[in-house]
Amino acid sequence: MGHHRRLFFLQSSNFPFENQNHNNFPLRTFIFVINLYGLIFYIANSIFRKAIIMKWTEDKRAIFSASIILLLALLAFLVIPAMGIGEDRNILASFLKSMNVKTAKWEINPFLAFTSSSTNDLGITTTAIAWKTIFGFITGIAFLFVVFLLSHKDEADGKKSDFLKASLLVFCLAMVSYIFASQSNLKDAGFGYPLWAIALGVFINNVWGLPSWAETGLKHELFIKTGLVLLGAEILFGKIVAIGIPGIFVAWVVTPIVLVVTFWFGQRILKIKSKSLNMTISADMSVCGVSAAIATAAASKATKEELTTAVGLSMVFTSIMMVAMPAFIKWVGMPEVLGGAWLGGTLDATGAVVAAGAFLGEKAMSVAATIKMIQNILIGVIAFGVAYYWSTRVEANTNPDQKNKANFSEIWLRLPKFILGFVAASVVFSILHAGIGSENAKNLLEDGVLKYTGHMREFLFCLAFVSIGLSTNFKVLKQQFSGGKPLILYVVGQSFNLILTLLMAWLMFYKLFPEITAGIQ
Repeated sequence: MGHHRRLFFLQSSNFPFENQNHNNFPLRTFIFVINLYGLIFYIANSIFRKAIIMKWTEDKRAIFSASIILLLALLAFLVIPAMGIGEDRNILASFLKSMNVKTAKWEINPFLAFTSSSTNDLGITTTAIAWKTIFGFITGIAFLFVVFLLSHKDEADGKKSDFLKASLLVFCLAMVSYIFASQSNLKDAGFGYPLWAIALGVFINNVWGLPSWAETGLKHELFIKTGLVLLGAEILFGKIVAIGIPGIFVAWVVTPIVLVVTFWFGQRILKIKSKSLNMTISADMSVCGVSAAIATAAASKATKEELTTAVGLSMVFTSIMMVAMPAFIKWVGMPEVLGGAWLGGTLDATGAVVAAGAFLGEKAMSVAATIKMIQNILIGVIAFGVAYYWSTRVEANTNPDQKNKANFSEIWLRLPKFILGFVAASVVFSILHAGIGSENAKNLLEDGVLKYTGHMREFLFCLAFVSIGLSTNFKVLKQQFSGGKPLILYVVGQSFNLILTLLMAWLMFYKLFPEITAGIQ
C-alpha cells in the first residue's frame, strides 16, 4: 500500500453502513472491510519498519494464528453475506458453524456427550448419535491443529516427528477434558474444562512421568496468547460506552488499586521472596484470572511453576465464588444491577461471570459481562505497566544514575508482543461493530464471527491448561506454597477486592449516577 494511496473507507461519502438501503451496500461493505484491514496492516508495517522488528517469536505466531481464525470468520460471516450470498448458499459459514467444539451434557456415560435427545408428540424421548456434533468437534480441533502446525513450520525444538506426536497428545487430552467437563453435575457446580485439563496433565506427569519427546508440544503460552488475541475481538468499545461511567470506574479504578495494594502486601507484609510470583497472583486475582496471569507472567519473566500456582488458586476460588456469591446476593436481596457489577468486577473468569450473572437474571448477567469486558482491556495496560516496572525498578541497572530511567528497548523486549494483536483486534472489531448498524452487528458479528471465534478461543485455553498440567511437577510446585503465603496473599487480596468493588459499584450506580442505572435494560 503506497504512502499516497487514499483508503476508500476514510472518505465519509463511501462509508458503507450509514444507509443500509443503498443498492450497493454489499460492495461497499466488502470495500470497507478490506480497506480497514489494509489500514491496520499499513500502520503496523510502518511502525515495525521504523522501530524494532519483531522476529518470528511465539508472540508473532500467536498473532499469526489468531489472524487466520479471525479473517476466516470475517470472510464467512460478514464479507460473503455482504456480497449478497444467502445463508443457504454460504457453505463456508455452515462449515464454520459446525466447528463449535462443544459437547452435550451427560451424567454417567461420557459417550453421551456426542448424542442428542428429542421428544415426539407422544412425549417419548429418544437419544441418537449426533453426527453433526462429532463432525464439528473433530473438524474444529483439526483446523486449530493445522493452524498450530503452520505457525510452527520451522519448529526447531527437536525432531519434527516428536513435535507432531507431542502436539497430538496435547490435543487429544484437551478433547478428553472437554468431554469430562460436560458431566452435568460437575458442570453445574462450576467445574469446567480448565479444572479437567490441568488435573489430567498433572496426573499424567506426576504418576507416569512425561517422556522427553512430549515436551516439544507443551506450548501453553502460545495457546493462551492466541486465545487472548481472539478475546481482543470481543472487547467492543460501543458496549463499554453503553454502560457509562459507573462501569468504567468499577473496572478501571478498583482493579489497579487492588493490584498495587496486593503486590505491596505480598512484599512488605508477607515478605514473599519471588516478586514475579507475587505480581502474577496479584494480577490473576485483581484483573481477570488466567488471561492477566499469562500476560503478567510474560512481562515479569515468571516461571511455569509460579504461573501454575496463580492459575490453580484462581480456578479453585472462582469455582467457589461463582456459586457462593449469587447465593449471597439473593439472600441479602441485593439489587440486580449492583449484584451484576459486583460479580463482574471480582470473579476471575469471563465464563464464570456470565454463569453467575445468569443465576441472578438477564440484567445482572449483562452488567456483569460488560464490566468484565471493560476490565479485560486492562490486560494490555497491566502488561505494559509490569514490563515498565520490571525493567526500570526490579531489574534496574545497579548504576544509581540509570536506576529510575526508562529504557525503551528493554521495555519493548519485555512487553508481551501479543498484546499488540489483542489491541488491534479490539480496535478493528469495535469499528466494524459501530459501523455496520445494531442489527447487522448482532446478526453478523456477535452471532456469527464472535460466536465462532469464542468457541475457538475456549478450546485454545483448554490446550493451554493441558500444557500447564503436563509441565507441572508437584515437587517443584510444593516450593511455591511454602508457608502458605500464596494462599494468604490470594485470600487477603480477594477479600479487599470484594469489599472495594462492592463499595465502588454501590457508590457509582446508586449514589452518583442513578439515572444510568435506571436506563439499564
